[in-house]
Amino acid sequence: MKKLLTYGWLILGFTLFSAYSTNAQDNMATSYPFQEGDLVINAGIGLGATYSTFGGGGLGLPLGAGAEYGVADLETGIIGVGGDFGFISGSGVSILYIGGKGSYHFNELLELGNDNLDLYGGLGLYYRNYSFSNSFVSSNVGSGMVAAFHLGARYYFSEQLGAYAELGNNWGWLNIGVAFKL
Repeated sequence: MKKLLTYGWLILGFTLFSAYSTNAQDNMATSYPFQEGDLVINAGIGLGATYSTFGGGGLGLPLGAGAEYGVADLETGIIGVGGDFGFISGSGVSILYIGGKGSYHFNELLELGNDNLDLYGGLGLYYRNYSFSNSFVSSNVGSGMVAAFHLGARYYFSEQLGAYAELGNNWGWLNIGVAFKL
């Protein structure tokens, strides 16, 4: 089941990329970076899960999704707030991450000339819950609040569709996937 979900996410992502990227040049406007009032939904997979209590042995790829809303337009960048969740499972252990985060989008600060690229970084606070099907270990070992950081980029192929990559210590050390701007 875990492999089926992972392959399903990958197939969905590649299908959306190929469907929109063929017409990307025709759909480009003058500016796509994150702005005040924008809502971006993202979904993806994580590479290198951040769980450390059990050394990560036997668990699959993390899957996650999130949303971010642009709340303030500063002279040097945009402030966005949102949240995400992630899920990792395998070897009798399931780990759920859910939390909020804030991001600073610094395209204006760096004076980037690429209107399709959105660079950002920030902090978050997540609740991590370990669930066990093993009767030898208490079900709350390792559960609790964890602070997180992230540094990421989104690249928009069209006005509403892009890809993202994010380094950080939330549900995966490297999260990659699709981003939809609403």
